[in-house]
Amino acid sequence: MKGPLSELRVLDLTHARAGPTAVRLLADWGADVIKIEAPLTSEAAGRAVTGGRRSPDEQNLHRNKRALALNLKTEAGHAAFMRMAEQADIIVENFKAQVKHKLRVDYASVREVNPAIIYASISGFGQDGPYGERAGVDQIIQGMSGLMSVTGEPGEGPMRVGIAISDTSAGMFLGQGILLALLHRERTGEGQWVHTSLLEAMMCKLDFQGARYTMSAEVPEQQGNDHPYHTPMGLFHASDGPVNIAASSQRLWQLFCAALDADELAGHPDYQRTGERIARKAQLNGDINAVTGCFTTAELVERLNAAGVPCGPVNDIGQAFEDDQVRHLGMARPAPHPELGDLDLIRSPINLSAWPQPSRFDHAAPDPGQDNRFVLSSFGFSDAEIDELAEQQAI
Repeated sequence: MKGPLSELRVLDLTHARAGPTAVRLLADWGADVIKIEAPLTSEAAGRAVTGGRRSPDEQNLHRNKRALALNLKTEAGHAAFMRMAEQADIIVENFKAQVKHKLRVDYASVREVNPAIIYASISGFGQDGPYGERAGVDQIIQGMSGLMSVTGEPGEGPMRVGIAISDTSAGMFLGQGILLALLHRERTGEGQWVHTSLLEAMMCKLDFQGARYTMSAEVPEQQGNDHPYHTPMGLFHASDGPVNIAASSQRLWQLFCAALDADELAGHPDYQRTGERIARKAQLNGDINAVTGCFTTAELVERLNAAGVPCGPVNDIGQAFEDDQVRHLGMARPAPHPELGDLDLIRSPINLSAWPQPSRFDHAAPDPGQDNRFVLSSFGFSDAEIDELAEQQAI
């Protein structure tokens, strides 16, 4: 597939979600990505950490890749990998530190055969330190990072975010790191080790709540569906369901009241200044609900957006993908699969004027080992060498 990364070869040793998220960025923009995984037993055939390879999750994570089943625990398999590593531009992995060293596919080992390699790693807690050898998964990191402590309604206990946010955030950050390393190599010819972790990603994602602690020792608490520091900004009640409204500045507050003919709110002595509205948030929210409850969600969305006040419905996933703007943006694109036909998967959110988003993915996710012969041939292995690898159970 053509794209700004189409000259790059990537060896993908990742599994689960965080690592594949990083690699997907490269595959979607044209890199030749080879997903390397251990040959599967008959009992495990077609299975993966996130489900069967033909499941929606795996298809969305591994589209636009090729698949090579290679046993790195065999001498022949390891030798084949190192031969490929000599020719690769990028290697991405999310093994525990002790595992990659045991397999001899760590950065130091690869750098000996390819000093220009960009070697990218994701872990749960970092490559070293007190928790360096711990397994890290999204649920655990959401709790340890403090994210769950600020999510949910006050007094109802911690709540996880409804998506695998630490996995996908770490994957996105690693993808950015890989691109930075590519820029450095273009200027200097030097490769390097790029790494991040789920914990680092989530500590960074705390953003303004985190900075309030690091600068002022303030420990933010749960605010439910209200914004932590701006009012009114949150979830309110229409006559037919919930609606999100953001009218926190003085100008937006005045526009909000005018759009809904809420003269009593506009003239209320307790709500004349931003600070007064923040100090009386609970009272204010009740008075706003009394006004918004007289309108349907559609009426509020129409009236308030026409007045310049941000307002939107609370959609389920199906409603979100069927939304007019989402359909206009074409967030779902078909990926051809040789047996399942066209599969609608979710495109990259990045838009480049020089490389318009293709109307289709190049191909859906391959079955494990599907491209063994093709991939090895592209790295210069002869048919006889490939047959020998098969005989040695290295592929």
